[in-house]
Amino acid sequence: MALDPQLLEILACPDTHHAPLDYDPQAQTLTCTECGRIFEVRDDVPVLLLDEARGGPAAGDARGGSATQP
Repeated sequence: MALDPQLLEILACPDTHHAPLDYDPQAQTLTCTECGRIFEVRDDVPVLLLDEARGGPAAGDARGGSATQP
């Protein structure tokens, strides 16, 4: 079963920018159009928890914050 098209119209990223999400029915994921976070869809229920998202702005950053400047 696929997600309801009306639901897809109102879903947004739970981060502060609330950008729209792109649905990939084969992968069962929703991807934020702004930050790139990937949210899973489990049993036809979108899991829009920032802690459970993959990717996003912090995914490529080094741990510890800003880079060291010479």
